[in-house]
Amino acid sequence: MDSAVIVVGAGPVGLMLAGELRLAGVPVVVLERLAGPTGQSRALGFTVRTMEVLDQRGLLPRFGEVQTSPMGHFGGLLVDFGPLDSRHRTSHGIPQSRTEEVLGEWAAELGADIRRGHEVVGIEQDPYGVEVRAVGPDGPVSLRTSYVVGCDGGRSTVRRLGGFDFPGTSGTYEMMLADLKDCDIEARPFGERLTGGVAMAAPLGDGVQRIIVKEHGVPVRGEPADFPAVAAAWQRITGQDISGATPVWASSFSDASRQTSSYRRERLLLAGDAAHIHLPAGGQGMNVGLQDAVNLGWKLASVVGGWAPPGLLSSYHRERHPVGERLLMNTRAQGLLFLGGEEVQPLRDVLGELIALPEVALQLARMVTGLEIRYEVGPGEHPLLGRRVPHQELVAGDGGVKTSTTELLRSARGVLFDLADSAALRRTASGWAGRVDVFSGSPHEPEPGSPLSGADAVLVRPDGHVAWVSPGAGELSRELYRWFGAPR
Repeated sequence: MDSAVIVVGAGPVGLMLAGELRLAGVPVVVLERLAGPTGQSRALGFTVRTMEVLDQRGLLPRFGEVQTSPMGHFGGLLVDFGPLDSRHRTSHGIPQSRTEEVLGEWAAELGADIRRGHEVVGIEQDPYGVEVRAVGPDGPVSLRTSYVVGCDGGRSTVRRLGGFDFPGTSGTYEMMLADLKDCDIEARPFGERLTGGVAMAAPLGDGVQRIIVKEHGVPVRGEPADFPAVAAAWQRITGQDISGATPVWASSFSDASRQTSSYRRERLLLAGDAAHIHLPAGGQGMNVGLQDAVNLGWKLASVVGGWAPPGLLSSYHRERHPVGERLLMNTRAQGLLFLGGEEVQPLRDVLGELIALPEVALQLARMVTGLEIRYEVGPGEHPLLGRRVPHQELVAGDGGVKTSTTELLRSARGVLFDLADSAALRRTASGWAGRVDVFSGSPHEPEPGSPLSGADAVLVRPDGHVAWVSPGAGELSRELYRWFGAPR
């Protein structure tokens, strides 16, 4: 084998997956068609759940000072994110190019082999591996691997060559965007609905403004928009002439909504936009893709490592496909609300009244930030089962060393939190040493209703989701086997 895993695509999703695999010691090659980063930035920040995931891997400090906001929106209607049970909030002003830079440096430091200028032209799998043919700077290249993961975007080559379907709906309208310098534009961070369409504008820093414009009644064009087209649409909608601005880049996207019916075909897998495309409402796309990568990474690593229990890799599709379905549902709903004409105004008025109800606002906030996700992990009624483990400060029982649930996930291994000093549980978990770390201690300054209240022990998977809670979730050894294979 030339590499245990080949990841196709060096965008944020592919680089995140490469880093996750390297944390587990898996050899990985990343093949990227482009010779270098484009510098373009469709995504501009992180949802709350992605902030938590990056924090769990110790990556947030690499981004420097991150601007966050307690407010978000659903279809352009403001939603208070303050009541969310997370120490993080949605971040803004982080260009996708910066995300790629940080994740690329991280993956390379961990030993990922990132090869740019390599376009994949052929994929053939057999029962024992996958043959990948690519054209690189020095000519044709053939690589042998155990698994291939397509993280190569909405026009995925892996999806096409691998025979994956991609059902859904084609675009019915388009939105044009541009990053501009030398341009004074009124801020419209959550968009403004005008007679002829919708206009959004927000500063990105360093004198750059991001504008997005949607013109009612204009069909989808067959190619990405250039700056003159964006400027002309902006003037028709807002009355403002921006043709003298200096464009950094310009493009367009539609409301096409598609999702492959299977995220896995034997030794081929898909993640991110390769598996699902949608209107980028609320900036969820890249974020869901990063979370795809974190869900997949440890499972694929366990298969390569030879200790995966039966069905573990298949659980990637079982857990993430419903998340993709919810993503397509809520982005289509937001598109109708925000980008429709006057005919949707009564619906906006009704939803605006409903959002004033705290329980409605919280539900929508959890939906678009990724905090609503709950996987099916087994028996038990504890509210944490299947959900992500929230941040909790902890004190070790052997001298008061302080740590947290977040810090203990930095290794990308499972963690058993022994909160009741149970020697029996620790003996049981010892058979999975190297796959599951054990922490013995207690919550620091616990408060009523704190995340771990009422739990004697909690087993957390490498992706931060709770797999078992005591009391009430049955035998620990059974769940250790289910997620981490047979004991040593």
